[in-house]
Amino acid sequence: MGVSDFGLTAPARTIFGRDCRGRAVEMIPEFGRRLLLVRGGSVGWAEDLTSALSTSGCAVEVLRSQGEPDLASVRQGVSVARAHRADCVVAVGGGSVIDLGKAVAGLCTSPGDPADYLELGDQAPARLEAPVPFVAIPTTAGTGAEATRNAVIGVPERQAKISLRDPRLVPDLAIVDPALSDGCPRALTLATGLDAITQLIESYLCNRANPLTDALTAVTIPGAITALVTLMRSEDPKAREVMARASYLSGVALANSGLGVVHGLASVIGGYGGAHGAICGRLLAPALKVNAAVAQRQGLDTARFRQVDHWLSDGFGESPGDGVQALRAFVDDHDLPGLGALGVPSDGMAEIGQRGLSASSTRANPVPLDQGELQEILRSAG
Repeated sequence: MGVSDFGLTAPARTIFGRDCRGRAVEMIPEFGRRLLLVRGGSVGWAEDLTSALSTSGCAVEVLRSQGEPDLASVRQGVSVARAHRADCVVAVGGGSVIDLGKAVAGLCTSPGDPADYLELGDQAPARLEAPVPFVAIPTTAGTGAEATRNAVIGVPERQAKISLRDPRLVPDLAIVDPALSDGCPRALTLATGLDAITQLIESYLCNRANPLTDALTAVTIPGAITALVTLMRSEDPKAREVMARASYLSGVALANSGLGVVHGLASVIGGYGGAHGAICGRLLAPALKVNAAVAQRQGLDTARFRQVDHWLSDGFGESPGDGVQALRAFVDDHDLPGLGALGVPSDGMAEIGQRGLSASSTRANPVPLDQGELQEILRSAG
């Protein structure tokens, strides 16, 4: 499954550690002093950062993010950034906030409409001009958006999520402070944690895995599973640190390898409005089962599937056994919504499967799957 050739895509600089957010005020002005600060509504520290940056002499314009970014919110953000003449964008929040900030940083210097730069299928997307510098400060541990080259943007009229991709979208600076995720609501911790674990597992299994991503994922997956189980029982600062690290490394891994059918299907299902992390959490167990069965049927090496099953069994199961079943029991026991509750229409499975089959993430799946096998994953996850 692995290949010997690889490169490295990662933020130009990363600062990781509890309370490292205190360095933001000294580091951010190195990238610009006319700042657009994109933030969510639940992180009070963003107000402290805004005040401190203003006191230091920066001109700060604040853009509030409302849910997962769509084309309309990206257009608004680009307009605000241009009007402010922003020379740097800073995003403080979860993956959706970081994706919005990343998209605005990438698009505000490029002429025309943001839709011109998306792969909407009508024509080849235009090439971005050089983005303004971008600083990512995550407050949840899940998407790894602080380490990736893409921003996921919803296009509601197409019931789809489209990725804006460019190597220059990788953040210039990532400040990863696990303390910012302390006290994160339990349901959000579950969904984002499952997203990070899914990204690590798919990067480990995918057909573009390489020695770099193997090293990152294999050492991180077991601890991430244990940390998520711990956080479902009670708040724990050390577990928060493990999950923040896992999220960041999952972003580095997927940026340098790829993902698989879980994210291929999730990119379609997310167009119906469901939370991305919860969708991935629901799809992971059935996708692992189907992928392993296809690989075995085709006579391929299944050692990596057995290794993943071992990690899942050790982390989610109370005794050695079926790791995929232990994962399924874990998400059920913690009331992760099913696909129906995540917006998937009962009569939409065939279309979702067809669109998922051609999704960019699916192309990195460890084995080729057909429409029937995708339908099996969807039925089992429902």
